[in-house]
Amino acid sequence: MPVERTFTMLKPGVLARRVAGEIITRIERKGFIIRAVKTLRIDRALAEAHYAEHRGKDFFERLVAYITSGPVLAMVLEGDGAIAMLRKLCGSTKAEEAAPGTIRGDYGMHTNLNIIHASDSPESAAREIGLFFRPDEILEWEDGSHDWI
Repeated sequence: MPVERTFTMLKPGVLARRVAGEIITRIERKGFIIRAVKTLRIDRALAEAHYAEHRGKDFFERLVAYITSGPVLAMVLEGDGAIAMLRKLCGSTKAEEAAPGTIRGDYGMHTNLNIIHASDSPESAAREIGLFFRPDEILEWEDGSHDWI
């Protein structure tokens, strides 16, 4: 599997419920390297840019309202097949379909209050990383555990 970078965001409900540490632990235990992380409050312009592909859909305004309702934790992750691997770890976007053992299955109750975002393609990952991080904010480092994961 090729080493990839992906973007993920823990949404406002995660910080409000104080479960960010539990979710980050799952991400780290899976073997992802955290290349960048920041807590921020997303303004409407950034929210609309992030969700641009959903503009015009009936749920667009709810997405923007939720993501701007409180702070988020944005991250750049790296790992073997990172994009698909993270999406499997997150589980289905629809709360009623998210399997127990996945992040959404264990922490999400309502689809419109989805607790984690994960890029769905290399193109989306590159676009989303560029929206939230400058190149100098993404750190290169080696932790020495790659052979064990």
